[in-house]
Amino acid sequence: MALQGPIPVEFGHVFPDGVYAAGASEPLRDFDASSGDVFVQSKDKVNGLPLWVVEVIDADPQARTRTVKVKIAAEHQPVLPPAPAGSPFVPVEFAGLTVTPYVTQAGRLAYSLKATGVRALARHTSRPGPDAKDAAA
Repeated sequence: MALQGPIPVEFGHVFPDGVYAAGASEPLRDFDASSGDVFVQSKDKVNGLPLWVVEVIDADPQARTRTVKVKIAAEHQPVLPPAPAGSPFVPVEFAGLTVTPYVTQAGRLAYSLKATGVRALARHTSRPGPDAKDAAA
């Protein structure tokens, strides 16, 4: 098969209604290299950069999984933009987003999401309604 490894995707295709960061970025633990109290941060297999993880809440009201973890390959810990006044969550979007499908130990198809950066949501990504195409014409 010609398609191997991470597949580049547009943020709006994966999260058409956007996402909200549920907390700060954190170093991703390398479970094979870490042991007990010794923490080793995971590195990206492609570019060797440290991996960070951000847990996000999918704004799609029909999402099967409401929370998702997105890995970010970056030299320094990504800093999230400030939350809007009165909100505990930050609307964000990811740059350089890729998806990697894999099969779990239970034999189910799953996906890993990785990005090159995170920033404040630049645009509203709400999914168009059924007659949005007619209204634009």
